[in-house]
Amino acid sequence: MILTLVEKTVDGAAVDTSLEALTFARQLSAEGGGVPVDAVVVASNGQSVGDDLRKELAAYGVRNVYDVGGEGVAAYSGAGWASAVLTVREQSKAVVVMAAGTDRGNELMAHVAARAGVAMAANVLAFDGLSPFKVTRQVVGGAALEEMVLDQRPAVFTVAGHAVEPKPAESPGPADVVEVSPEIAAEDLVARVRSVENLEAAEGSGLKSARVVVGAGRGAGGPDGFGDLTELTELLGASLGVSRVVTAAGWRPHHEQVGQTGTRISPDLYIPCGISGAIQHWAGCSSAKTILAINTDAEAPMVTRATYAVIGDLHEVVPAINEEIRRRRG
Repeated sequence: MILTLVEKTVDGAAVDTSLEALTFARQLSAEGGGVPVDAVVVASNGQSVGDDLRKELAAYGVRNVYDVGGEGVAAYSGAGWASAVLTVREQSKAVVVMAAGTDRGNELMAHVAARAGVAMAANVLAFDGLSPFKVTRQVVGGAALEEMVLDQRPAVFTVAGHAVEPKPAESPGPADVVEVSPEIAAEDLVARVRSVENLEAAEGSGLKSARVVVGAGRGAGGPDGFGDLTELTELLGASLGVSRVVTAAGWRPHHEQVGQTGTRISPDLYIPCGISGAIQHWAGCSSAKTILAINTDAEAPMVTRATYAVIGDLHEVVPAINEEIRRRRG
């Protein structure tokens, strides 16, 4: 059986990256002859699995939904939640435990693997056969790929963002809810979330799961130079990401930063505007499927690495793009 961690939005729905992970789990299930795919949802802030979430998971072919509740898991704790997931794993006899490659998913699966005494593969893109179970994963911020054999059980890994398109199953599953109230040891709750001061920052502004990201760097010119860029994000339904220079100058909040010390993104389209492309920033965006760079410097690293580039001032190019989008939409 394949056990997949499902993370929730503040509204109680499954996050997109978890739906991608379930899609990946179904592909793995098909290779293994149709073994069941179950989901584990750990309660946060008192939210249990509602009927809307159950129906959503049913559409993705889930057999059982393990609804983990109790005081010990009400707030996030890496060690505490890992203990809960392993309790479910023992109950379900899962041979695979996986999650989306989010910050939380990677941290939690690392705890799970350490406690189970097995290796963990982070940010998996694909698998090649089950005997041996070989996976391909991103390393060095997505700049290189590594093949890894997971020959221990349970096999523990996370799925890289946008490695697969989230697709409902051809036949929905029953998604029967199984309530679990594990005992969490006090020592597992030493480090846990006590409060959230900035919910937008905690949610990562959608950067991790965004399909389109508009980037802004030093070329924005200052805190007042983001008007056209913000409009572009709204027109495209995108998220705004910025370089370290921007956050260091205090022009934008840190949770919008893309890079080695910020959020690592893997959108379908990344539009870096006025970003030179230092190696630290490239480590955070190199997994983008298509990069359209806008920069005045034709030799900037971001321009030379981009799929497409427009050489020009972002304050002239971006307004022209916005105007054209509005014109085409009537």
